[in-house]
Amino acid sequence: MSDLSIAFFSLLPFFSLSLLVFLAFIIRPRPVKVPIKNRHVFITGGSSGIGLALAQQVASEGAKVSILARNIGRLEDAKESIRLSTGRDVAIFSADVRDYEAVKKAVEEAGPIDVLVCNQGVFVPQELETQDIEEIKFMIDVNLTGTFHLIKAALPGMKNRADRGPGSIAIISSQAGQVGIYGYTAYSASKFGLRGLAEALQQEVIGENIHVSLIFPPDTETPGFAEENKRRPQLTSILAASSGSMRADEVAKKALNGLKSGNFIVPCNFEGFFLSLATSGLSPQRSFLMAFIEVIAAGILRVVGLCFQWNWYGNIDKFLGERK
Repeated sequence: MSDLSIAFFSLLPFFSLSLLVFLAFIIRPRPVKVPIKNRHVFITGGSSGIGLALAQQVASEGAKVSILARNIGRLEDAKESIRLSTGRDVAIFSADVRDYEAVKKAVEEAGPIDVLVCNQGVFVPQELETQDIEEIKFMIDVNLTGTFHLIKAALPGMKNRADRGPGSIAIISSQAGQVGIYGYTAYSASKFGLRGLAEALQQEVIGENIHVSLIFPPDTETPGFAEENKRRPQLTSILAASSGSMRADEVAKKALNGLKSGNFIVPCNFEGFFLSLATSGLSPQRSFLMAFIEVIAAGILRVVGLCFQWNWYGNIDKFLGERK
């Protein structure tokens, strides 16, 4: 390597930091606070898991809450659970997010929304070659297309909300929407798509004072989690073993804090924080401190990421070799 190249790479961090400081003064990231009390929070997948935990938390903070899910019986149970734990009543709507007309009807009946939480999701782990095509379509239709349906149905009312205070669209993705894992081919595709949706959508709605948050939970202890794990390929469990699980109420608390702060990227645990730094890319960033950390950490986290990848591929080679 030439002396010129060495000098360039040694000064690169300084140039990056100087550029960041300059942009901070020109653009000035603007912190925002999205209020919850006395505002309408509409949550999908609200009859169980993260959605139910989130509904309980926002209800306890004084929000008007609506929850949507497919099963009316579970919705009734969730409504009673929230009433007992918070003393507040919630509106319930039974609809399949794959049906745009049904979603639109529910949203119109619920009334203008201040905070929309797209939490619905299905997860069926399996290798692409052996997975049924209908299961693949089902995951994409619920996780990705269903989110389009919800946002499209809710946007007119959100743009015309009465108080004009900061609004929020929170999208529950997954750490599998940040990095692909063996056995998650279809699921990861459905979750990776949410990022492209969120980044473009934020540019479209920022003029309406609506702030998009993309939440990346790890494995979460929900009613369907144990059943989903039964179908996990053995190699998937080996590769995913390094990332622990969280309780639904813990994820809900992280998600709520993130959307209230208007954060675009919302990690939920220690591993998720570093994964978010490593995959920050061209995503919006409101915090100068976090922007600084992303720039400084980019190089070393790429090295760490490569080490993880080499370890994963080593485990894959070992596993496949033992099966032959």
